[in-house]
Amino acid sequence: MITKKTPAEIEILKEAGSYLAKILKELSKVSVAGNTTLDIDDRAMELCEELGVEPVLLGYHPSFAEYPYPAAVCVSVNECVQHGIPSEKVILKEGDVVNIDMSIAYQDMIVDSGITVGVGEISNEARTLLATTQEALALGIKAAKPGNRIGDISATIQQFIESRGLSVVEVLCGHGVGYAVHEEPTIPNFGKAGTGPLIEVGHVYAIEPIVNIGKAEVYFDDEGDGYSVYTKDGSWSAHFEHTVAITEKGPVILTK
Repeated sequence: MITKKTPAEIEILKEAGSYLAKILKELSKVSVAGNTTLDIDDRAMELCEELGVEPVLLGYHPSFAEYPYPAAVCVSVNECVQHGIPSEKVILKEGDVVNIDMSIAYQDMIVDSGITVGVGEISNEARTLLATTQEALALGIKAAKPGNRIGDISATIQQFIESRGLSVVEVLCGHGVGYAVHEEPTIPNFGKAGTGPLIEVGHVYAIEPIVNIGKAEVYFDDEGDGYSVYTKDGSWSAHFEHTVAITEKGPVILTK
């Protein structure tokens, strides 16, 4: 069932979203050559304490994993697509691209957002990857109008990404959010316009295109940490995400 949030709850989510945006902005400053992905997580924990919010990924136990997630943020570098576990062994270097994905709780409401940043000077190819993914997110959000369907978001994202010669990761997708980290509906980044659940006022979505430079195929590191997802061809990947409320006036980004 797709839940609807009240105007009062959406206001709480908007406040939570402003905190999460602030945290991600600060974490981008830590994403520099010589720092580790664990440094990013350590700073995230400090910021959560300073702002009085809860890092809900810490201890979160998805059905596919053998153990709860051990960090506040997912930090995925280059060919790591999603769910990278922060580690002192992963040292950032000039030219890397770093995806930081985080969910926080504030007054019992949850928001989810993610950014991908470059470490120092990045290649033209990497810049195109980041710009395309970010623009795909903006277009997907624009399609999230009351009366449209989830497939309109999905098709918009897919068509734009593929028009730029990049690939959509199909096994990872957006979702509802607010009362829990993951709620209905599932929001794929590929699909057919005019299909899927109706988009209605009061819905809150985490929209998140996940894009590869190379082919779309990925694999889960079942023999490693049990969480990280990588591109099969070793190409680099990017991800941008916002929590969005559906209002009578259209979609409103809560994690600006």
